[in-house]
Amino acid sequence: MSKNKIEISKREKILNLEKDLIKISDGVNVIGNGKEIVYHDKFKYKHTFADGIYVREMFMSKGEVVIGAIHKHLHVWILLSGLIKVVTEDKVEEYKAPCTVLSRPGIKRVIYAIEDSIFTNIHKNPNNTRDIKQLEKEIVALNYKEYEEYVNKNK
Repeated sequence: MSKNKIEISKREKILNLEKDLIKISDGVNVIGNGKEIVYHDKFKYKHTFADGIYVREMFMSKGEVVIGAIHKHLHVWILLSGLIKVVTEDKVEEYKAPCTVLSRPGIKRVIYAIEDSIFTNIHKNPNNTRDIKQLEKEIVALNYKEYEEYVNKNK
C-alpha cells in the first residue's frame, strides 16, 4: 500500500490479463481451452532436435501477442528476425534482431510482435525425446503453483 492505494504487482497484472483473455477466448482471436491459453496452429513452429537439445523456432506476425508458460530451466533464446516487446513482472524490454538472451526460469512473459518476428528457444532434452507434449511437461509450468511444486520437488 502506498498513500492509501493498493498497488497491484506486475505479476498480478500479467496473471489478470491472462485470466481475462481466457474468459473471452474464441478460438480465433484469443486461443484458450477455458482453463489456460494454449498453443495453436495459428503460430508456426519448427522443432529441431540434437543430442540432449530441443530447439523450438516460433514465427509471430506483426501485432500478435503470446502469453508464455513459465520456463522451469535457465535457457537461451535468440531473436532471429523482427522486433518484439517482452513484458515480465520485472521489466518491459524491446528486442531487435539479431540478439541472444539468457532467460531465467520462473518468469511468465507477455510477448508482443512489433514486426513479423522469428525467435528460437533452446532447451535441454536429456532424454532425447521427440514427443512435444512430453517436452512441454519437462520444460514449462502452466502456472506458478505448478512451478513452485516443481522447484520444491527438485531442491
